[in-house]
Amino acid sequence: MGHREDLMIGARRCLAEKGYARTTARDVVAASGANLASIGYHYGSKEALLNQALIQSAREWGDRLSAALAEPGEIWGRLVELIGSDRQLLAAQFEVLAQVEHAEDVREVVAEERPFDHLDPRVGALYQALLTGIMAQWLVDPATAMTGPDVVEALDIVARGR
Repeated sequence: MGHREDLMIGARRCLAEKGYARTTARDVVAASGANLASIGYHYGSKEALLNQALIQSAREWGDRLSAALAEPGEIWGRLVELIGSDRQLLAAQFEVLAQVEHAEDVREVVAEERPFDHLDPRVGALYQALLTGIMAQWLVDPATAMTGPDVVEALDIVARGR
């Protein structure tokens, strides 16, 4: 692998371990084995490198989400299982959301991800909001976060108007 790829791997590792705001260029260099100047040469800045790492994470999450949605049957159990399966990738998704206001390239990638487009737009928007909220619950307190059956039951209660 070259320095560019090593930097990306190091940046993704740092994002998972330290988060966006706490990752320094020196952290990325230490995690990648590359040199400090190579960040500027290959990516222009540490922020650009971290944004590209976030974009890769967002796309990876989108691929996993699409695969889970493509399976037949009840989706919420699969989605909650996906949420609980990789805490680092889950945390990275919130790092992505935190950067959309500051990085147009990150915002564009997030805006492209529309996992529920096959549904009525109102239902898709509701499901996206539910998914994001459940992700937050799993980050804050996995022991009390909703399960797939909890989500299905709650949606049923809402649908019945209770």
